Amino acid sequence: MQTRTLPAQRGWAWITEGFALWKRNPALLTFLVFAYWFCLLVLAAVPFVGQVLMSLAMPALSLGIYNGCKAVAQKRKTGPEILVSGFKQNLPEQIKIGGIYLAGTFVVLGLTALVDGGILAELMLGKRKLDDATADDPLLTASLLVGTLGSTPLMMAYWFAPLLAGWGRVSAVKAMFFSFVACWRNWRAFFAYGIGLMLAVLVPGMLIGLLGLISPILGTLPAIALPVIFIPVVFASFYANATDVFGQIAPDESA
Repeated sequence: MQTRTLPAQRGWAWITEGFALWKRNPALLTFLVFAYWFCLLVLAAVPFVGQVLMSLAMPALSLGIYNGCKAVAQKRKTGPEILVSGFKQNLPEQIKIGGIYLAGTFVVLGLTALVDGGILAELMLGKRKLDDATADDPLLTASLLVGTLGSTPLMMAYWFAPLLAGWGRVSAVKAMFFSFVACWRNWRAFFAYGIGLMLAVLVPGMLIGLLGLISPILGTLPAIALPVIFIPVVFASFYANATDVFGQIAPDESA
């Protein structure tokens, strides 16, 4: 896989390009994103094995969203059924990616448990409620730092992996390796991208708060509309940064 090293300003451009892509077919991309979350919630609700099923299905479902973004970018007609198209693209490796990510998550939670005795793990697994005493516990702050440091490389390895496995037809391990390298080489662009996403939430949020002070109704309507627009735009920006970093992702026929 050929990875481009991009300047920091490209991180800002991914957000605007994601918004431009969403505007081409807002109904489809919005449906795909919220249907994706609904499917994950349904899988997570399965007794005993819900979290495992959710993690294993997540890469293929996310690939379905990318397939939808690709169809919109190429101006091809498609429908809601494209959400499940990722299950037809190198599914065994997609499942492995989900399994590796789940195992890595448990490893990170295990590391945090060494720091706080399992407080953060219990909060993440829904076995403990966040009360004032827990929030003020300095051990929780330390474990959050450990969790952030541990989960960052894991997220880097996962970021592009479903696309690389599905479109590039490489193994799960190779896909996660190439994803990690791509994120590492483009950390400046991703840093700018993260700042841009925070500003994209904070600035409208402040404006909505001001509107709410003037009139609750004026504040409520934008507060509902913001996530409905923002979340699909973020997913579209994932597609934008993937195609920017890797160009056209396709199998290496010479391999």
